[in-house]
Amino acid sequence: MYRSFLAAGAAFGALVGTMPAAAADPAPAAIVAPPIEFTEWTLGNGLRVIALPDPTTASVTTSVWYEVGSKHDPEGRSGFAHLFEHILSRKTENMPYNMINRLTEDVGGQRNASTGDDRTNYYETVPAEYLETMLWTHAERMARPVVDAEVFENERSIVKEELRQRIMAPPYGRIRMVIAENAYDVLPNRRPGIGSLEQLNSATLDDARAFHQAYYGPDTATLIVAGNFDVARLRTLVDEYFAAIPQRANPVPLEITTREPQRTSPRTVVATAPNVPLPVTGLLWKMPPVDHPDVPALEVLDTVLSSGDNSRLYEALVRTGKAVSVSEALGTNEEGGYLAAFAVLNPAADKAEVAEILAKQIAAVRDAPVSGAELAEAKNTLFASALRRRETVRGRAFELGEALVSTGDPRAADVRLERIGRVTAADVQRVARTWLKPEAVVAWRYEAGEDNPASYANPVPMPTFASVPPATGEPARLKDEGARQEPPAPGAKPQVAMAELVEDRLANGIPLVSARTGDVPIATITLVLPGGSASDPAGKAGLASLAASVADKGTPTRSAARIAEELESLGASLGVGTANDGNFVSLTAPTANLAAAGKVLADVVRNASFPDKEVDLERKRAIDSLAVAMKDPGSLAGMVTTRLLYGDAPYGSIPTVNSLPAIGPGDLVAWREAHWHPANAKIVVSGGISSEEAKTVTDALFGDWTSTVPAPPPITNPAGADQPARTVVIDMPDAGQAAVVVGTRVVSRGSDRYWSLQIANAVLGSGSNGRLFEEIRTKRGLSYGAYSGFGATADTALLTASAQTKNDTADEVVGVMLDQFDRLGTEPLEADAVEKRRLYLGGSVQRSLETSAGFNGIVANLMLQGIAPTESGMIAQRLGAVTPAAAQAVAKALLPAQKASVVVVGNAAEFLDELRKLRPDLTVIKAADLDLDGAVAAGG
Repeated sequence: MYRSFLAAGAAFGALVGTMPAAAADPAPAAIVAPPIEFTEWTLGNGLRVIALPDPTTASVTTSVWYEVGSKHDPEGRSGFAHLFEHILSRKTENMPYNMINRLTEDVGGQRNASTGDDRTNYYETVPAEYLETMLWTHAERMARPVVDAEVFENERSIVKEELRQRIMAPPYGRIRMVIAENAYDVLPNRRPGIGSLEQLNSATLDDARAFHQAYYGPDTATLIVAGNFDVARLRTLVDEYFAAIPQRANPVPLEITTREPQRTSPRTVVATAPNVPLPVTGLLWKMPPVDHPDVPALEVLDTVLSSGDNSRLYEALVRTGKAVSVSEALGTNEEGGYLAAFAVLNPAADKAEVAEILAKQIAAVRDAPVSGAELAEAKNTLFASALRRRETVRGRAFELGEALVSTGDPRAADVRLERIGRVTAADVQRVARTWLKPEAVVAWRYEAGEDNPASYANPVPMPTFASVPPATGEPARLKDEGARQEPPAPGAKPQVAMAELVEDRLANGIPLVSARTGDVPIATITLVLPGGSASDPAGKAGLASLAASVADKGTPTRSAARIAEELESLGASLGVGTANDGNFVSLTAPTANLAAAGKVLADVVRNASFPDKEVDLERKRAIDSLAVAMKDPGSLAGMVTTRLLYGDAPYGSIPTVNSLPAIGPGDLVAWREAHWHPANAKIVVSGGISSEEAKTVTDALFGDWTSTVPAPPPITNPAGADQPARTVVIDMPDAGQAAVVVGTRVVSRGSDRYWSLQIANAVLGSGSNGRLFEEIRTKRGLSYGAYSGFGATADTALLTASAQTKNDTADEVVGVMLDQFDRLGTEPLEADAVEKRRLYLGGSVQRSLETSAGFNGIVANLMLQGIAPTESGMIAQRLGAVTPAAAQAVAKALLPAQKASVVVVGNAAEFLDELRKLRPDLTVIKAADLDLDGAVAAGG
């Protein structure tokens, strides 16, 4: 996994009022993550089973982890493990194509699968009564998969679209290829896990069957079940469905015996790719296998260098304005890994200077021990991250599974934390000297140019990797309908009490909503504040988001560096969500440190001072990030759609390269005084904390907050007038893929048609059983995914359908989307289909309410819209009241294709003539000529 190195900086709100300077606090409490409790056994056929029962949840997660990953791709077939992950999810002797999607989503669950270097996993989370059903599906896929031409061709097409969407379309997608190619010399991990178009095209159906027979069986798998179930019953069910599945008939060894030689001379690489707006400079080293004793110290080293705004690389490169962002990826795999540190440069920065700064920061950790404060902060950051993962039993299961498949030890996740706890400053310096040697580095750059893999090719010849024996026997086939085994019926539904929602007020009247959502000692405080993007004045779009992003960069008593240092030393994270109607400022911290971290939150919220230097820096970063977004088809399509459907109304406000420079520090102060106010603030607290504790903590932080400035009135008519339906093509000749958006204006959150539209939209495009996904991905293989959605806003929201596809099929995707918009309002909806979509939506809400962040997100959104927080427990009832006729009626009124606008961003030469046949009256704008300040809204 790669961290998002171009994500917008965290935005934090500034509020009116002052607090006295805080007294010195005691040292941060040591963070302890509770161990992962489980029961383990192994069947005679080699299947390992791990059970994590938890009676406090209403759901169960079933997952099978095969110790087969991208490193096992056969020679000449890179990306094959990932392709097979798609194939195995689809069809068995008793399950028709994509039945697994219906068995999960239609009962309120979710499912997916993923591939890494070391493993492939398949997982579902469903209401607990469907445990047996899910076990049956996993046994079907393990013992009786159907690998036929239909599945193979459809999934290969989809994987190719995923490759285009993840690698070819984004400006920085090919960095994954650059790192993989140069991080390894001899390990098979050198090949990109997602593959290449050439090798995917050359693959055959027989290759897929051979890969399955070589690697997939109970003897290469671990079944992990987590949630509300009885372990004794689970044992019985596992025996019933899995014990008779035979081991692989002719097993191919999974072990990779090759190990990377140490690099003894440095190398420089300059990679080029199209559509790259800002250059990247990076350094890359080989790392040891994941179970090597140096890895815990390397994780601490990685955290000191790159985690958070107090990290060394952030201080040296971002805070100085040399880089827009800086990232570090520590890849830890079974046979060997890598560490890649890289920065996206400020356009005015000197490449050589940034490279020198990077190198000096690495040299500093080799030459001297990290400080005691840095060591403690890094450990608390890592332990707090583990706490967040372990907040739910599903999270604990995934952490256990990931560690298990790379080490073979189900306790490896806990052992990792124990070893991190023992790391010393001397250990960190030692591993830096061992693994980050200057003679072992690959210095690399990534910049605009041709798509030329030769520009970053490793001079070490690519090894020849293992192949698998040819497939034997006859391929399995889907049984005739009358001969198929039906999936098991659901069992008894467990009775689980929902978290009790407690409403209260602080001493100054600020509403407080709290709930204990679990026992893991971590909690979230969220402030709900008016003053979102709709409050931006004309000509200064982005004012609210810029104010939020600079708010944590200084107060009268704390500098930006001190704020970051305090939060990270406490294992806390502070973040903001900027919506049309307001902001959500959230603090997540271990409960032992919540009060101390809350003091930083309160100081930032009440005393943000907007230092000129910090404003200039954040504004420049925002402008540079916009330059990146303007080169990404998906991001650009979203921005154009907003301007097209809202015009110059407040909801149409989006930051641009022209509006951001017009914003000065005085504007930020004026905005804060006008829009953020204690009279309008609301607070939500949840997690492993009682309502009494939540009240005590928040009262101490905000109970005395007052203001002499009158509270601002609500913004009237922020959505503005309806806009005419239009079709706009943004011509981006270098786009590796086309982004398609079809959108229309719908209703506000308070509308009596809101819930009917929720059901209609779920039928149209929610999840993998929505019609858009079915028609565009499943039937036609045109996109990796196709979905629709709409927001909850005080005034009229937008409903948009979106997908990315090959440039030459953009017109086809537009046609399918428009047809499905019309179909929804003209074809009666069946009661059964509506009920399944209702369960899907309700299940998603139920899972969110089990985490502190999810609970706070749902309740905070309700409170921002002026809706009672108790509605969070009424969502299933609201959905249940919607009839099929009501859902069809709202679709007929709001979603006819003729009312929808269409935006396509891509290489227009490949689809424009065909698109004109669908939408003759279209506007074409060259990407280089696009003016988001007004031209799109005014007609192009």
